[in-house]
Amino acid sequence: MSTVTSAQTPEEPNPLPPEEKPKGKSLFHLGSLFANRSEKFIIARSDSVPEENVLKITITETTVIESDLGIWNSHALIYLTLWFFFSFCTLFLNKYILSLLEGEPSMLGAVQMLSTTFIGCIKMFVPCCLYQHKTRISYPPNFIMIMLFVGLMRFATVVLGLVSLKNVAVSFAETVKSSAPIFTVIMSRMILGEYTGLLVNLSLIPVMGGLALCTATEISFNILGFSAALSTNIMDCLQNVFSKKLLSGDKYRFSAPELQFYTSAAAVVMLIPAWIFFMDVPVIGKSGKSFSYNQDVVILLLIDGVLFHLQSVTAYALMGKISPVTFSVARTGNTCVSAAGNSYT
Repeated sequence: MSTVTSAQTPEEPNPLPPEEKPKGKSLFHLGSLFANRSEKFIIARSDSVPEENVLKITITETTVIESDLGIWNSHALIYLTLWFFFSFCTLFLNKYILSLLEGEPSMLGAVQMLSTTFIGCIKMFVPCCLYQHKTRISYPPNFIMIMLFVGLMRFATVVLGLVSLKNVAVSFAETVKSSAPIFTVIMSRMILGEYTGLLVNLSLIPVMGGLALCTATEISFNILGFSAALSTNIMDCLQNVFSKKLLSGDKYRFSAPELQFYTSAAAVVMLIPAWIFFMDVPVIGKSGKSFSYNQDVVILLLIDGVLFHLQSVTAYALMGKISPVTFSVARTGNTCVSAAGNSYT
């Protein structure tokens, strides 16, 4: 009896089970509490090691760039409350200091930027109970250029904001800021690929109409001031969207204190020449009386710098928890609350 011998062939890895093969559609979806989250989980083979399975996660709806439950997350609500509180305190103190400084916003802006950079440097390099900085093993390519770009946007926001304050009323400048959600929707689509629903886009129409009505009926309307205020708004929205990209990166993710310090330092580097050539220290006020920086004014400036730093950090922390559009809408609400509270003070 003859025996049939089979040729020995190299052992091939077992194919993936049918349910684990890569597919074009999601194998299963995880929805959030409000059914606005859709993520795709695919198990595929690694190109380097055939026996290794790699879990790939693809976010198919980038409107869920918000972590957990977005604005309803407990941490996001805490950051939102703190941001509202520090913003109101900063606005109230700004108004008080500007009255003492006889309307010199450039000095106040310089103190705020220098203060937030100095405090951020302490938090980055000196261990403290509030934040423990972890040394990074590697930084993203073109790290310095990235931070300079975001710092340039902060620089442009400060300079254009000062120009708008000198040419139009503060109330009109705040009205222009109410158009922030519109620009954020556009920039989120261009930079992050984030889609917004039809109802969200339709809800922005009343904002546009209100802005056009206020612009047409504003007594102190000035084309230079309006252009500066609008440019400030656009740069601020671009900065928020780009910052969100840095806060929620896959490979290189920055924390709120890190991003706040790096961008503040880059903005200060570019602001120093502008301060030297364009800012006059208000030794003599508009009334012609000599002005002296007494102890009370210096203390108020330092407190304002600390509050501005806390406002910036909580804003970045909130930005890391929610989408840019939600943050923009929250900022509009923050402006309304601060303006309403400021009218009673």
